[in-house]
Amino acid sequence: MAYVASTEAPLCSEQFGSGTARRCRAAADGSLQWDAWGRRWWAFSGAFTAKPGGRDGGERVAPGTAVPPLSRLLAVFLPQGFPDSVSPDYLPYQLWDSVQAFASSLSGSLATHAVLLGIGVGNAKASVSAATATWLVKDSTGMLGRIIFAWWMGSKMDCNAKQWRLFADILNDVAMLLEIMAPIFPICFTMTICISNLAKCIVGVAGGATRAALTMHQARRNNMADVSAKDGSQETLVSLAGLLVSLLMLPLVSDCPSLSLGCFFFLTALHIYANYRAVRALVIETLNERRLWLVLKHFLQRGEVLGPASANQMEPLWTGFWPSLSLSLGVPLHRVTSSVFELQKLVEGHQEPYLLRWDQSQNQVQVVLSQMAGPETILRAATHGLVLGALQGDGPLPGELEELRNRVRAGPEKESCVIVRETHQVLDKLFPEFLKGLQDAGWTTEKHQLEVDEWRATWLLCPEKKLL
Repeated sequence: MAYVASTEAPLCSEQFGSGTARRCRAAADGSLQWDAWGRRWWAFSGAFTAKPGGRDGGERVAPGTAVPPLSRLLAVFLPQGFPDSVSPDYLPYQLWDSVQAFASSLSGSLATHAVLLGIGVGNAKASVSAATATWLVKDSTGMLGRIIFAWWMGSKMDCNAKQWRLFADILNDVAMLLEIMAPIFPICFTMTICISNLAKCIVGVAGGATRAALTMHQARRNNMADVSAKDGSQETLVSLAGLLVSLLMLPLVSDCPSLSLGCFFFLTALHIYANYRAVRALVIETLNERRLWLVLKHFLQRGEVLGPASANQMEPLWTGFWPSLSLSLGVPLHRVTSSVFELQKLVEGHQEPYLLRWDQSQNQVQVVLSQMAGPETILRAATHGLVLGALQGDGPLPGELEELRNRVRAGPEKESCVIVRETHQVLDKLFPEFLKGLQDAGWTTEKHQLEVDEWRATWLLCPEKKLL
């Protein structure tokens, strides 16, 4: 059978990830002639020629061009399918994260050198038993701190992953500073390194938890394990580079405490700056309380919904732990009412599967969630609470809300229930438009990162509504 080469219509084509597709034509001898790969730096390049008969025909696929060494190296440290398999902010975040990891590795070497010096390494008069006891006390203090901190703050770190990540790295710098200063005050050495190790264990909990949350954000093809594993490979490579540089640095600065301290402060400044840039590079599409407030405020003032990129750039990183409005979602029913009259007053006017109590004097909103409350209900309840907070703030508001603000400022606090009922009516018209704007702008509304407690309740006169 004779094969005639065709230079016009390709028989088939293929592409790797988002790389340029290459086409295939029939050669004169019946083989498949593939075009060369496009020169995208994360893809494999090279022309391949396959003989007919395939696997059983005795002919193997032979690459016309070898895979570039850079592509092989990148494949070791980047998730499979990069860049399509990860979020768009993956590369800038990882670059700055590598810089901070390198600076932290060098700072850690200086801190370890100081701790070993303080324990007595190299001192013939030092007691092995005393050094062992100090080390055990240090480790046990850290272990207890790790357990207590995980119990106390573990459920809050998903909501503010960026802020907690930055907090963990700054606390790690403080812990290493304590270790460097510990030998200067030998009387307080044991207590100082115990406090330092306690801080480092808190860093371990906060850093590990936020890393898992950010990995979930970056993984876009159900590839959390791959993204996490490659992140570990990148960190190991950076730590290895830091170790090699430390071997050269320590002999130069170990005999000069002022030089050692100067190097530490320089590396600490680099570490904090790189962490700030890494966290600022993140663009998270799910809403927490701070991002929801920024988007809602812009919507109320200008009628537009901010996209994830704009809102993430505006999100505060240093003050994200203490918002001005105290918004509590999923509180127990017994905390907001203690009598049948109060319950009836609270239920009156509520057409959604949540109850809301507003304390104007303390600027506090407490939300009781029904068993039927889903993600959209929780998002509406949070929006409702933030709208009430906006009534006590400044800035322009839509007409109906501006009238309510004037009543809040002029009327007695006992009208809070009336204001809450009227904001329900405003939200009936406002929230569907706001929700659609969120979805059109690229926000994920099927899930959220709002801090919600596990309490749920049922109550009489609760309208039967569909589960959202």
